[in-house]
Amino acid sequence: MTDYCYPVVIQEGEDGYFVAACPAIEGCFSQGNSIAEALENIREAIALCLDDLRERGERPPAPGTTLLSQVVVAA
Repeated sequence: MTDYCYPVVIQEGEDGYFVAACPAIEGCFSQGNSIAEALENIREAIALCLDDLRERGERPPAPGTTLLSQVVVAA
């Protein structure tokens, strides 16, 4: 089995949970009570998505790149 390194994005939700997404895999989201839990949960979600793709005979998507930056906007 090949190891993949997928970028993930974590944001704090309005309900206090941390929401994690994997931009390279459409529809791959998870959440957790903490950042650490969200990371563990998105790791499991990615693995399940990859298993599903393999079962359908599809190749895992390339990890791609995700740039996270900040900009200042006058409000």
